[in-house]
Amino acid sequence: MTVVLAGVGADSTNVGALAPLYDDGRFEYVPIPEKTRETTETETLGSWELRADDGVAADLTTRITPQPVGDGAETVTGDTLASWPLHRDPNFEALTYGEHRTSGYVSRLRALEPGDVVGFYAGLRRPDGDRAHRYLIGYVTVADVAVVSPDMSRSEREAILASHPENAHTKRAQDGDLYLEKPVVIVDGREPGGLFERDPIRLSDYYVAEGNERPQYYLRDEIESAWNVQAGGSNMMFKPAYRCDLSGAAFRERVGLPGDREVA
Repeated sequence: MTVVLAGVGADSTNVGALAPLYDDGRFEYVPIPEKTRETTETETLGSWELRADDGVAADLTTRITPQPVGDGAETVTGDTLASWPLHRDPNFEALTYGEHRTSGYVSRLRALEPGDVVGFYAGLRRPDGDRAHRYLIGYVTVADVAVVSPDMSRSEREAILASHPENAHTKRAQDGDLYLEKPVVIVDGREPGGLFERDPIRLSDYYVAEGNERPQYYLRDEIESAWNVQAGGSNMMFKPAYRCDLSGAAFRERVGLPGDREVA
């Protein structure tokens, strides 16, 4: 049995800000901006309502960079900001998650089996300016894992995508063609799973490691030990995919059920 921890959510590289973590333990989950307008996703920065504050996701920033790495140079500001679509991934309502990142993500996710878990962590910042950290914000219990690849026939790709209509990668595919020429792993979830209501679990510490000159984010020692982390390294700066040798039941016992969690 396996748990994979995946880094998700808007951050300073694409939205120029982190979602807030409030003093009462409530927090916001804001998906990253979609890299293209060519999607059937209807949620936008202007329609995504904040859970614990009046306003929408667009109120958290004044500019976004939909493609913050590679050859993406577009910056979106002004009136266009509110209408920009979101890459709603994971979709906690539909319990579906897709991924094409090759830095450990595809290989670890495609190896998951029904009953395993994908936990999602994001960067959150308290409004008073305290140090931002990485927090576990929710999870899904795996029901099914599918892989769609550019080297498949168009009919094969279309069939797989059609069977996952709420997934963000399906929504931006065009006539069976994936947005990028990369394999995509689609994880459909089942209950128990979802976004936490409050009290996300801090996964990171921030310090200067031996031999370094500057502080960085690292996985907390107590998390690495308690969750039996076997792969992903300790540095959390670039949202690695962590593989934990832990059953879904043991993970849920440690973190609780979304919407019904007791936090010490």
